[in-house]
Amino acid sequence: MKDFTSGNEAKLIFRFALPMLIGNIFQQLYNVVDSIIVGRYLGKKALAAVGASFPIIFMIIALIIGIGIGSSVVISQYFGAKNYEKVKRASDTTYIFLFFAGIVITFVGLASGEHIFRLMRLPEEVLPLAKTYLDIYMYGMVLMFGFNSISSILRGVGDSKTPLYFLIVATFLNIILDILFVLVFKWGIAGAAWATVVAQSFSFVIAAAYLERKKHLLRIKFRRMVFDWEIFKKSVRIGFPTGIQQTLVALGGMALMGIVNSFGTNVIAGFSAASRIDSLAVIPIMNFSASLSGFVGQNIGAGKIDRVRRGLWATIKMSVAFSISISLIILFWGDKMMLVFSDNSEVISVGYHYLMVVSVFYAVFAIMFCINGLLRGAGAAIVPMYITLLSLWIVRLPLAYLLSYTFKMGEAGIWWSIPIGWAMGAVGAIFYYRLGNWKNKSVVRPHVSDDEEVVTDIV
Repeated sequence: MKDFTSGNEAKLIFRFALPMLIGNIFQQLYNVVDSIIVGRYLGKKALAAVGASFPIIFMIIALIIGIGIGSSVVISQYFGAKNYEKVKRASDTTYIFLFFAGIVITFVGLASGEHIFRLMRLPEEVLPLAKTYLDIYMYGMVLMFGFNSISSILRGVGDSKTPLYFLIVATFLNIILDILFVLVFKWGIAGAAWATVVAQSFSFVIAAAYLERKKHLLRIKFRRMVFDWEIFKKSVRIGFPTGIQQTLVALGGMALMGIVNSFGTNVIAGFSAASRIDSLAVIPIMNFSASLSGFVGQNIGAGKIDRVRRGLWATIKMSVAFSISISLIILFWGDKMMLVFSDNSEVISVGYHYLMVVSVFYAVFAIMFCINGLLRGAGAAIVPMYITLLSLWIVRLPLAYLLSYTFKMGEAGIWWSIPIGWAMGAVGAIFYYRLGNWKNKSVVRPHVSDDEEVVTDIV
């Protein structure tokens, strides 16, 4: 556990973000390894199928992820206020909620996957492969939620290192199983999906075993768990707007994928491969933002607003520096990166063009994400939802359609709509931050005694 309420802000945020950064790189490698093996050994149709599945997976779990993020913020604020009994009750509530949510999500995904693929205008030659991959992925949803709940709760109390070790083991297991199931057993795209499910399930088992062995404050004790409705309501009040935001992002991703799908299998495959590179590239930004949320949650709980401001600017500087470095790497070597996924020249050309357009604007994305991280940590989670609504649904999606069809730019119009949406989101985030209303959105007041707590309103 880590106390963020004293010490150098930049060092604390960086040291907390670094294990999360490494861990999320390994977590993204689940998807990247699947795409590499599928693209290189099963062909562009299978690569397109894997890429088409992820917007649906994200859409199905988005709301639940948001509530989980809300729980992490509540836990971080209780931890900052030194209320350890409430930290335990909040963690129990999170475990119980995500367990049952995982069961529901599994059935929803199995029942609706094919219908959603058809709504997205996925080509018939790709649809059976995509459905196979998605159905198998859904089978591991409960245990995946279990691991993510342990990870987010540990981060809420300042421990970002422990989940990293489990992810590293699970990622290497995923790579081994991908090779075994796809190349040795010849299970095709089903083998890639099963490799991911088994690896994610294993990461949950070892994480739960660790908490039990260490007799950790946050260990899972089924018989002693208590579902606290008041704490759950606080988590929902913060997490529901974040979940809606995630859902809007997911639905926007599906709508964007629907436009991409209309350009055929080569464009789908190129976009899918480039998106894997893109997802790795923005991990530092997203992890600095998540680290800032935990930092802000504790300092808001302790009533230290000046530290919150200094933490924000330190995070922006680090995020922008990383963004510029990553942009340069992609601009110079992006085409070589695409070769890892496919040897099809048209697929490589499409993906590289996407990266050339989008990567230049990572610094803009970083500014937007850092401020949104502060707002979530402070409890003003509904504001990033509005910012997402603006940047994605009011700007990006209409522009993607207009530029690609009305202005005859083809798939390039889709690529250009993405950074324009980020720019509008960054403007909205800066505007709300400067208003200063976020300072009064905490779910707890600074801790006075073990028994004293005052609930405040969440917008």
